[in-house]
Amino acid sequence: MSLGKNIAYLRKRIALTQDELAEKMSVSRQTVSKWETDEAFPEISKLTKLADLFHCKVDTLLREDLEARRNIYSEVSIKTVAGFRMARYVMITPNPEDDVIAYIARWTEQSGLTEYCHGNVTMIGWDFPFVSAEQQNRFGLRGYAAAAVLPEGFDAKLPGVEIAEQPAAKYAVITITDPAAAPFERIPAAYQQIMNYLEANGFKEDSRTDCISCFEHEYEKDGTTFMDVYILADGVAKSNVLTPLQYLT
Repeated sequence: MSLGKNIAYLRKRIALTQDELAEKMSVSRQTVSKWETDEAFPEISKLTKLADLFHCKVDTLLREDLEARRNIYSEVSIKTVAGFRMARYVMITPNPEDDVIAYIARWTEQSGLTEYCHGNVTMIGWDFPFVSAEQQNRFGLRGYAAAAVLPEGFDAKLPGVEIAEQPAAKYAVITITDPAAAPFERIPAAYQQIMNYLEANGFKEDSRTDCISCFEHEYEKDGTTFMDVYILADGVAKSNVLTPLQYLT
């Protein structure tokens, strides 16, 4: 474990240069460089400030090997997602993810969508927050929505879902490798990394109601399961500070 490598890793995760981190820490770029090469050790006050900036505990900076996360998470990028039409459904159950995904999977089979897409149906999902405190605390219920993306030309005649339109929008995206290995750790951490990135790059909250605010897309590639996590970047306004972003289309 190296504190310097941890600082460098977390700095790069939120797309800050050494100069930008130095400005935030009120030190010189040379000082940041020495921290990252373990030639110098940050003062306690600076360690606390670093932990606040990176949204982690000081113990995490000092004791964990954060570079090991490279094999789990991709870099955060900004991606333009084209507009699409979807068939969606919501369930509130003790295990809503599995329940509603299974429901949508059955619908895609029965509606002919699976055959239409030659078995390659794109499915997405997101948390459904409108669950009462009584439902959560008394009955252990949670909400989740799942949707199948409808390709152009497909006529969704089978009832049992809501057909909705999603306009084109920019999203901050991160990819998780093997999310099921530790789902309650890896998936929330992915969301946190995106939020750290948006905050560090000067994004501020600005509501937009015509798009899904965040969603997940799980898929397999070469025998490995991946999950892309999306958070709406059009739903925040970028102030004129910090790092210029690379927009991917």
